[in-house]
Amino acid sequence: MKYVILIQSNPQPWGHPTSDFLPGAQDQTQQERDASEADFGRLLTEISSSGELVTAEALGDPAASRLLRWRDGERVITDGPYAEGKEHLAGFFLIDVDSQERAEQIAGGFGAPGETIELRPVMGGGGDVD
Repeated sequence: MKYVILIQSNPQPWGHPTSDFLPGAQDQTQQERDASEADFGRLLTEISSSGELVTAEALGDPAASRLLRWRDGERVITDGPYAEGKEHLAGFFLIDVDSQERAEQIAGGFGAPGETIELRPVMGGGGDVD
């Protein structure tokens, strides 16, 4: 079963890794931040070695996004981000695991204080979870 782990964040100013710009993560000691980064590195190595990590990408500055909508039957392209909110999509990881429990276990290793992690199943060609 494939799942997407979505990293939602709100760093000001924009930058990667987003946790470097979040007050919650900045409140951690350097030792806590180093330990968290080491844990995350071990998780990435584990899921890469097991074949569970399919792909991952960090996304660019939301200010560079474009929004495409339909208005009065015409397509309109405007500056993004896509939603009018403080949070934005910072990046994603696509994983392929044996169960939802494993997906939740992996997703639990993502994110930093101030970020929200969304775990969403990927739809197969027939509409079922792949």
